[in-house]
Amino acid sequence: MEEVIEQLRELNEPVPVPLELPDEELLVEIEEQLLINLPFELREFLLKVSDVVYGRLEPVTATDPQSHTFLPEVAAVAWDMGVPRDLVPLCQDGRDYYVVDGEGEVLLWDGDEGELTDESWDSVWHWARDVWLAS
Repeated sequence: MEEVIEQLRELNEPVPVPLELPDEELLVEIEEQLLINLPFELREFLLKVSDVVYGRLEPVTATDPQSHTFLPEVAAVAWDMGVPRDLVPLCQDGRDYYVVDGEGEVLLWDGDEGELTDESWDSVWHWARDVWLAS
């Protein structure tokens, strides 16, 4: 995990208006909005690297309600499209969503088929290393 965080920090692209990292209090508010507990590793991800801008993928963020990556908005759209309500979106990729289950495993939901694929990653950090950093 630390290696992935370090790598993301090094590759973070400068942007005119940098993102901010949330605090625990804000994540509790988001959980209340979503009516679901955030898996532990997704919480860690949001607290430690949700301000990183890198590659073509844009994982969810938690500090700016106006952002197209704001977790409650991304979740509302994903769930409306058919993503199971017990899965929390991590990142939208076109019509597809990378989602996190209650155990912290990342799964790929296919928006065209409207179902989960066989692709999965053991954790948010494995996904960040294998998918986000490769994007």
